[in-house]
Amino acid sequence: MDGGIALIGSGSATPTQILTNAQLGQRVETSDSWIVSRTGIAERRISAPEESLVMLSHKAASSALEMAGWAPSSIDLVLLATSTPDDLFGSAPQVQANLGATKAVAFDLTAACSGFLFALITAAQYLRNGTMRRALVIGADQLTKWVDWDDRRSCVLFGDGAGAVALESSDFQDDGLIDFKLKSDGNRGDCLNLNQFGESLQLIDGISHQKGGFRPIEMNGQEVYKFAVREVPALLGELLKANKISSKSLDWLLLHQANQRILDAVADRFDIPHEKVLSNLANYGNTSAATIPLMLDEAVRDGRVKKGDLLATSGFGAGLSWGAALLRWQGPS
Repeated sequence: MDGGIALIGSGSATPTQILTNAQLGQRVETSDSWIVSRTGIAERRISAPEESLVMLSHKAASSALEMAGWAPSSIDLVLLATSTPDDLFGSAPQVQANLGATKAVAFDLTAACSGFLFALITAAQYLRNGTMRRALVIGADQLTKWVDWDDRRSCVLFGDGAGAVALESSDFQDDGLIDFKLKSDGNRGDCLNLNQFGESLQLIDGISHQKGGFRPIEMNGQEVYKFAVREVPALLGELLKANKISSKSLDWLLLHQANQRILDAVADRFDIPHEKVLSNLANYGNTSAATIPLMLDEAVRDGRVKKGDLLATSGFGAGLSWGAALLRWQGPS
């Protein structure tokens, strides 16, 4: 590898509307105690009609820019990880335009709940090989648009939000992305889906066309849970062993915020104290590609994550896809 990267800025944004477990119980047969005991979630954010994905992404990215002290014109890449773009042709270019990042190339990347980590590692390759110097990586999703609000098994899980990080090229000795591993297994992809309609309509005699649209989220929660508690520790274990890093030397464990039981199970596997596990799941639910950068930004701004801290992180979800990385925060304390 030619060079390293430095993670020097973070930002986040969430919708203004808050839906508590008790309020959700007005719609479906559920309760606060039932949801908290199974997921750890107490409330989630729901996008209002005027709150677009581009709006949330722009706000998160602007905060990351401000922390990094960058002018928008200095950015080379805007990479948006999302499964719920405002425009199926891509929402990153609109974010780039709104930021005034006139020199940046912008595109979307879709890998569901693994999306932010996949995007971070993708952006890092451009910085490491010298073709680009500065990048904004955004994770943003509005899965509440695609939830069946009458299915109590899945509607309790999801919320909306956005998070962003600012990355720049650095000397290899100061690399903030120490190592990573990414995996996919399409053979198990039917565990979690947001599928297109199967409807077809007649166009003219003898020719039919497909009707565009998507079904609500479908999930086999038990299988996704088993996948996460098996594969995430295995991948993190490989990373730690390969880099001769003890779990005791980690400052923080930063996982995709899907279920508190998953976070606790992974921490217990490595004897990581629960106070070293970053979690805001109770306040936001599963915001898909946004969970990791949203949690990171919160912990940076409240002073938990400090300059030089070592983090083990993992994203996992639909695809099935999963990945893990060892990161060192190099932004302000």
